[in-house]
Amino acid sequence: MTTYGKMEIVARGDNEIVMTRVFDARRDLVYDAFTKPERVKRWLGVFGGWTLPVCEMDVRVGGKYRWVWRKVGAEMGMGGVYREIVPNERIVSTEKFDDPWYEGEALGTVTFVEGGGKTTLTQIVRYESKKIRDAVLSGPMASGVEKSYAKLAEILATMSTRRSPEKAGRKS
Repeated sequence: MTTYGKMEIVARGDNEIVMTRVFDARRDLVYDAFTKPERVKRWLGVFGGWTLPVCEMDVRVGGKYRWVWRKVGAEMGMGGVYREIVPNERIVSTEKFDDPWYEGEALGTVTFVEGGGKTTLTQIVRYESKKIRDAVLSGPMASGVEKSYAKLAEILATMSTRRSPEKAGRKS
């Protein structure tokens, strides 16, 4: 196991990477940050001069997503298909880069588990082989995910201070 900031990353089996991070926010807020384009554009890979100007998401089984990051002189795009959606609990989707830096297609599973007002997010990425998984682990992926999650944590902190939907209509 390796720790990057507040994220733990583990190689599991022959071809999986498991990343875990606890967010100080309700599960519905974390899930929304993964499924609403206007929120995804604020945190996913947007550091070091990168922006996410293309963020198209049809969040339903069989729906597609397309993301394109840009910074001066560079562009990186990827997309995939949603295979399973369980609102506030689980997202399963494929992942393929336009200019592949690893062979084949990956399968990602993100789960959201709430306890005590915090949400444990677990992201599992399954690659086509151990060789590909190990190559991804030796690259900048983990530090990039941690930077994105740190930005997400900052955004969620501002959202979590607002009243929850259950309390919004009640007087104390």
